[in-house]
Amino acid sequence: MPRLSYGRACGWLAEQAPDAVAIVFGDERVTRRQLEERSNRLARAYAECGVKEGDRVTLALPNGPDFFAACLAAWKLGATPNPVSAFLPERERRAIVAVARPALVVGAPETDYDVPMWSAGREPDASLSDAPLPDVVPACARAMTSGGSTGQPKVIIEKTPAECDPEQVENRMRPGGTTLVPGPLYHAGPFITAWQSLLCGRRIVVLDRFDPERCLAAIQEHAVDWVLFVPTMMQRIWKLPDATRRRYDLSSLDTVMCSGAPSPHWLKRAWIEWLGPERIHEAYGGSERIGGTTISGSEWLAHPGSVGKPLPGRKLRILDEAGRELPPGEVGLVYMMPPGGQGSTYRYIGAEAQATDDGWETLGDLGYVDEAGYLYLADRQTDMIVTGGANVFPAEVEAAIDAHPAVRTSAVIGLPDDDLGQRVHALVDAPDGVTEAELVTHLGGHLARYKIPRSFEFVAAPLRDDAGKVRRSALRQERMAAAS
Repeated sequence: MPRLSYGRACGWLAEQAPDAVAIVFGDERVTRRQLEERSNRLARAYAECGVKEGDRVTLALPNGPDFFAACLAAWKLGATPNPVSAFLPERERRAIVAVARPALVVGAPETDYDVPMWSAGREPDASLSDAPLPDVVPACARAMTSGGSTGQPKVIIEKTPAECDPEQVENRMRPGGTTLVPGPLYHAGPFITAWQSLLCGRRIVVLDRFDPERCLAAIQEHAVDWVLFVPTMMQRIWKLPDATRRRYDLSSLDTVMCSGAPSPHWLKRAWIEWLGPERIHEAYGGSERIGGTTISGSEWLAHPGSVGKPLPGRKLRILDEAGRELPPGEVGLVYMMPPGGQGSTYRYIGAEAQATDDGWETLGDLGYVDEAGYLYLADRQTDMIVTGGANVFPAEVEAAIDAHPAVRTSAVIGLPDDDLGQRVHALVDAPDGVTEAELVTHLGGHLARYKIPRSFEFVAAPLRDDAGKVRRSALRQERMAAAS
């Protein structure tokens, strides 16, 4: 089949099986025909608000069927969806809108944004037709938003046209199967995999928020065969009581894909031993799509800690601060090149790429390759702590802290120290309680002495969101402001 626009692909799928369930959300079931007709009416309503081909539409909607109908409506007008969290503070949402410059904001409170607004739950006028619209292929598939390490919003414009072959599955998915979507749809991983599934006729089961036991129950109830987790989700599932975890039948699962952050060694090994190596996979990349790697559980057992080799056509190299290529085993910045060369996959609004003179770009990740070409990530360049002249990677320390059974999440930052330059400071979320002394003893079996935090702070809320993201720079700035 020739490639179709995303809008036409969904219409074609609705024609083939109009009553097939496309989206499961709690007790709600949305068929292909219902999604198609609702998105057609929404598209006409958005057009009346001024949305046209080439525009962006900011979507501040929570997980649920309305998100998918709104996104599809934007594509059907040739516009590009710009998903953002529905729970952003007003100040942050305004900053994103100022950068993204959308033609319409959907879901935010109807305050003065100098652009048209469409509030959450608002229905199109009943007189608007739900018939198909003239076909158009949006030039850019999506516009994801990131705060990056600076906290200043940037928009990542996907330069690939919004078109696909609805008879072709992707990403190890099987035709006609079911995907669980436990993460927030304003993040690239859940957004992309949800739409990969819908656009090839698979069913998706969407959670309003991540809950470890609800995930297991949904996998059993809906015979889910594919799911994307971030390491934080995998950790919370693993730390359920053993009897709870083993209560559910997960035999339908073909693929557990992990992405969003490097997986701690102990956690990856635990899942491999639980479900088997051929069902556990990991992917590394970014919304920019300048490069990417994948690795299976079997490969990981041979290269523990690796995130894999580059995908076909993509290249990577490790460079030091002077731009010199480093040999295997030496940590430096990970630079990547997509098949089409620099600038072929994305463009930024509100930021500049970090690139070499010859066009190799980095996302700011530190890592190294082994002799076989497998990539290992160390940490983000901006998060590295230099204490007493030694480099400490927060992700390594957090993985060791999180391995303690009482710990739910942790975050490690560097704070000013008159003697060491920076001291390693750990924020720990341990609902069941753990003492500083117990953590120090635990860490002594995992880390070199200089990597063990010099100070601990116990907090009462998770430090990572459902997408596994932690804003270390913001945590550090808050504590430095409080100390001044």
